[in-house]
Amino acid sequence: MPNLDLPILVVDDAKFSSMVVGRTLRNAGYRDVRIANNAPAALEFIDQRPVSVLIADWLMPEMDGLELTDQVRQQDEQNNHYTYVILLTARESVEALSEAFDRGVDDFIYKSDMTKQLIPRIFAADRMADRQNTLLKANSLLIENNRELENSSIIDLETGLCNNRYSRDKIGKCLRQAESRGGASAYVLCGIRNWQELKRKHAPSVMSELAVGIARRLSHLIRPMDSLCRVGDNQYAIIAHFPNSDHCSTTAFRRVFDGINHKALKTTAGYISVEAGMVLCRADAQNGTPSVPEMERAAVQGLVDAYETRRFTETRPEMEKA
Repeated sequence: MPNLDLPILVVDDAKFSSMVVGRTLRNAGYRDVRIANNAPAALEFIDQRPVSVLIADWLMPEMDGLELTDQVRQQDEQNNHYTYVILLTARESVEALSEAFDRGVDDFIYKSDMTKQLIPRIFAADRMADRQNTLLKANSLLIENNRELENSSIIDLETGLCNNRYSRDKIGKCLRQAESRGGASAYVLCGIRNWQELKRKHAPSVMSELAVGIARRLSHLIRPMDSLCRVGDNQYAIIAHFPNSDHCSTTAFRRVFDGINHKALKTTAGYISVEAGMVLCRADAQNGTPSVPEMERAAVQGLVDAYETRRFTETRPEMEKA
């Protein structure tokens, strides 16, 4: 069954021609038919309310059918919509038709045979436009769902570790625990200093293997109750709480530093050695409770110093004064 509510726009500078097309469509039962006498007026109509089928004369003043098609395709792209474009023409040369198809025209109706061709072509246009717009809506919904999943996800898909979102939440919980129950919060940032150099040497698949290998190595080296996250392309974070603040020092994580630096990781490209820099950012309630961003900033700056000195360094966050 045809969709008699199919939105159709007819564009022709010749009023008699547009009247014939409009009357033929209405006689076939189509109810949503609008008429424009020129291309600019047609674009205004489409801007107000998109159409599924556009029927336009090829030759018109100001803007011809091909130029109108170009403009409609731009509007379609902006609106995530598809308009089926049919041109009315007396031109039958292969070169002209080839140019029109290249410009985005979907179909033609020859004026000499318009009354016989129009309605069957509209049936086909209805099916194609409906299919294309259904696909566009489904794709838009998938994109939106993926965006929502990414925004709510706490997992780094490449390594399977927790991601930066989880890391920030965990730091906040550790800081609150230290504030209410004492002890110290530890945020250890581990960065691979030669990561960019390795990326220039190895394929993306090898770098992915390396990222997974680093994640596994760190997982085996940390304490059971510590949290390990991937917070950047070449950065990993360990978040921990120490009931006794005296135990929160680089000594507690020394085996992690040595384990990642002193033993190469196996990949399909062979064994690869990484140069890791590490910094411990610690905070305890005695010196005030910092914010999560303050902890992160201090750790990032401390990692720069760790890269320069090639040592496992320690730092404290600088808290903004109220």
